[in-house]
Amino acid sequence: MTKIVMLFTATLLGNVAPAQDSSRISLDGRWKLSYGLLDRDAPSTPADLKKSHWPSVPATVPGNVELDLLASGRIQNPETGNNVYALRKYEAYRWWYERTFEAPRRAAGGSVEIVFEGLDCFGSIWVNNTLVGKTDDMLIEHRFDVTALLNTRGENTLAVCIDPAVAEAQKYTNGVLGTRGDFSPEGVHVRKAPHMFGWDIMPRLVSAGIWRDVRLEIRKPTGLRGIYWMTNSVDVPAKKAEIILDWEVSTERPSVEGLRMEVALSRGGDTVYRDSFPVICYAGRQRFSLDEVAFWWPRGYGDPALYDGVVRLLDAGNVLLDECRQNVGIRTAELIRSDVATADHPGEFLFRINGEKVFVRGTNWVPLDALHSRDRLHLDDVFRMVTDLNCNMVRCWGGNVYEDHRFFDLCDEQGVMVWQDFALGCTEYPQDDGFVGKIRNEAIATVEKLREHPSLVLWSGNNENDASLDWTFRRRIDPGLDRISREVLPRVIWEFDPLRPYVPSSPYYSDQFFKGDGDQTTLPEVHLWGPRGYYKAPFYTATRAHFVSEIGYHGCPNRPSIERMFDKEFVYPWTADGKWNDEWQTKGVRAHPLSHAIDGRNDLMTKQVRILFGDVPKDLDTFIFASQAVQAEAVKYFIEFWRMDRFRRSGIIWWNLRDGWPILSDAVVDYYNSRKLAYYYIRRVQRNACVMIGDAREGKHPVVGVNDTRVEQPGSVVVRDAATGETLFSASFTIPANGSVRIGDIPGRQGQSMWLIEYAIGKEKFLNHYLHGEPPFRLPDYQRWYSALKIERD
Repeated sequence: MTKIVMLFTATLLGNVAPAQDSSRISLDGRWKLSYGLLDRDAPSTPADLKKSHWPSVPATVPGNVELDLLASGRIQNPETGNNVYALRKYEAYRWWYERTFEAPRRAAGGSVEIVFEGLDCFGSIWVNNTLVGKTDDMLIEHRFDVTALLNTRGENTLAVCIDPAVAEAQKYTNGVLGTRGDFSPEGVHVRKAPHMFGWDIMPRLVSAGIWRDVRLEIRKPTGLRGIYWMTNSVDVPAKKAEIILDWEVSTERPSVEGLRMEVALSRGGDTVYRDSFPVICYAGRQRFSLDEVAFWWPRGYGDPALYDGVVRLLDAGNVLLDECRQNVGIRTAELIRSDVATADHPGEFLFRINGEKVFVRGTNWVPLDALHSRDRLHLDDVFRMVTDLNCNMVRCWGGNVYEDHRFFDLCDEQGVMVWQDFALGCTEYPQDDGFVGKIRNEAIATVEKLREHPSLVLWSGNNENDASLDWTFRRRIDPGLDRISREVLPRVIWEFDPLRPYVPSSPYYSDQFFKGDGDQTTLPEVHLWGPRGYYKAPFYTATRAHFVSEIGYHGCPNRPSIERMFDKEFVYPWTADGKWNDEWQTKGVRAHPLSHAIDGRNDLMTKQVRILFGDVPKDLDTFIFASQAVQAEAVKYFIEFWRMDRFRRSGIIWWNLRDGWPILSDAVVDYYNSRKLAYYYIRRVQRNACVMIGDAREGKHPVVGVNDTRVEQPGSVVVRDAATGETLFSASFTIPANGSVRIGDIPGRQGQSMWLIEYAIGKEKFLNHYLHGEPPFRLPDYQRWYSALKIERD
């Protein structure tokens, strides 16, 4: 402990008077929902609503209007068959939420705010028939001071009017840039989750509702805000770190005279830092050093240690005015990247945590549900899959909402790094001052909310906006002119979160890339989709990229899920005369019955089955197994290919863990949490230390051990032929810390087979496999070999 820490007494935070009232009163629960077509007769005030004859149903908050209609029997389950198309008519509706509440008791001088953590999207908020404010962004929190409007001795009324987003979008003119087709351009002016207007992984479902918590919050007349603990530097061998703490005071007092701040940092009940000082201005910064630091590390690299950070504000009489507690992770995060990766200048794209190279193995995190009020119901189950698969990073994809603190808390606790896209995707967005200003406000709110989490290691400006220009125009149009990703967002990061890295787009088309001779093969970070052919084709294996942040392969869901998502008559046969039946197309994912934008998407499954097994089975259960086997082998191969070439290649974030709707996709778990075969293969190849076999080079198959820990790993391995039991290779090994080793080689062989890789790391035994030979394989042979893998499926 440094000298400055030792000056403070152990009783610094004791003997203080209780804090003032800081109540939060939830307004979640039962509401009334009225609805009707938005026309000139639609009620526009609560008084108008009372005179109208609009139908109403009971509503649940948090919720989505479609769920309330479903619960009241007004619509059929949109998850089944083609029912989602019936929701299109509701895109033109206005929605009124209503409820009553009692005003909270509050201390003198305080104020009462109504807080919407998520309101989708164009809302007008009325308290006791008075308009208090409007919203136009579903992705961030909104607050309104209602102190002067409250009836403190009786009932108060709260009404929320939500206008249709599609009607609002029609007020704007679209430029010639932007995506066309099922990724509807009408949504670019509207700050909703981009996927809601239709995507290749989600249906078009332009919902509305109060989708996150709503509450009354009593604001203290004097309180804290802007509390932010930052790690400025670390010295891991010496176990030292320098910490920066920013703070602000908000007060109705004429000055901060007499106020005092107390700061403490502790872990496991042991206080490692204390300070107390008078408040002499409304904002300040403390800088201090720590010894014997327990650092925050990603999974495999060490313990994700968290400290309890406390900031307290007291008055001259030692009365506690406000307190802020946060989990604090002490770590530095860097992204070392170059603008291009060529043969002459290979470049890099590499994460360092606490100065240590980290090989990334992770998954893309997409919407948990098309109806986002249900996200919280899925979160814990899905996150358990993240840790079960031993992912050390999730990439929060830009077509989604921003996840709430609960998600980031789990990542903090489990050592899962987060790559966070801003909620912009596959489109060139408007560049006018009004829209750009809206994005700046959204970015500030998002950064200030999430920056406290040590798991968050990268901000990314968007998903594929740079690349989307190539899809539409087939010629070079400069993405560097985008004000949002090149000016607004990096300035927000510079101003509010300067120690965390930022990349303008994923993948990023730098000036050097765009103005030089760059093409897709020279990007240091890529999304490898392309022709979606054989998974060992040069498209995948010849890339110069160091990091792949999207890569995937289609796999059919399990039969119980198919029977649940389709009407019975559409389950089988799935094709007739070479054409997919109507509901299989819908689940493909088709945004509209007349749309043909994704007509060939389901063909990816049959195409990839035919490549690996020579033919497409006619029997549904056999087809499901074949499709899942192809997906499993492909994703397994991608992960092994990148891990065996560490740190020439520095990470893979495969697409994707779970669907947010009942669809046919690249996900390895469907919407009903039913796991495809790929899930089990991934679990085996994402262990911290693992033994793998690569394709033959110069007539030899390398047997490689990889180690994503900071401790060397000794072990042994035996490789056997699954069909004959013949031993092909055996050896002992030691894999260096955070490294890899070529354990040996297996001479090239003719024919086809599956090799079982039985290995031990310390006292633990594991099993992996290698599919040997060139396709097509006989499916019965594969099924027989598969039985030797001893996979126990849930």
